[in-house]
Amino acid sequence: MKTRLLVGTAMVMLLVFGSFMLMRSGYNETAETFGKATLKVGSSGTDVYELQGRLSYLGYFNGKIDGQFGQATKDAVTWFQWKFGMKVDGVVGDKTKLKLWEATKAWKPSGGSGGSSGTGTPAGNTGNSGGGASAGGNSSLSKSNRLGLTENDLKIMANAVYGEARGEPYEGQVAVAAVILNRLKSQSFPNTIYGVIFQPRAFTAVADGQIWLTPNERARQAVDDAINGWDPSGGCLYYFNPDTATSAWIWTRTQIKTIGKHIFCL
Repeated sequence: MKTRLLVGTAMVMLLVFGSFMLMRSGYNETAETFGKATLKVGSSGTDVYELQGRLSYLGYFNGKIDGQFGQATKDAVTWFQWKFGMKVDGVVGDKTKLKLWEATKAWKPSGGSGGSSGTGTPAGNTGNSGGGASAGGNSSLSKSNRLGLTENDLKIMANAVYGEARGEPYEGQVAVAAVILNRLKSQSFPNTIYGVIFQPRAFTAVADGQIWLTPNERARQAVDDAINGWDPSGGCLYYFNPDTATSAWIWTRTQIKTIGKHIFCL
């Protein structure tokens, strides 16, 4: 009798232990990727390398993967959070980590400090985010790639045009897109579309959050036309609305032309 009791007890314990190990294994598959620390501006180390690597894999991060959580990394995080319907705060907690892991299951480290500097793009993916959906289904954008821009570059440009100039005439919207491209080509500005748009204090739409509004087809077409060579601004690097401008410095720039409510200048 005692033997049967001991055997029964042992079997129950084995079942409980086995279930626990299975649960633990299933949990680690999704949760044991980053450390437990919340990542934000100022964070550094291997977790940030992995964060940057995964964001780069999806096309959200175009900067140097260096394990330093700076403004560019925060901007990439906020873009990812916005596209995936999460709270947009630029802080990487458990929910953002899990969502990022789920979106980059095929990502593998490819060397670098901390072993987490993978920068490739997903197989069969041209840089589209949010499950690979193109920008509003506009196939013409993907063809306008003379400057080597990714689909995500084109998307965020359309966001910027819509946030900055959706009430302007079409020529003015193309001019805003052209200014972004002119800055990209200038040695005085960042050398990526993302860097140009999110350069501190560069665009009002970034400062007030309108960069995250969903652009319409008109804004997307304006980007397309600018990439194909139309520059209504005449090569300008700046523009401003004289009715709302608060910077005295912008008035010192050489003014080239006015389109709608915007004055374009060098």
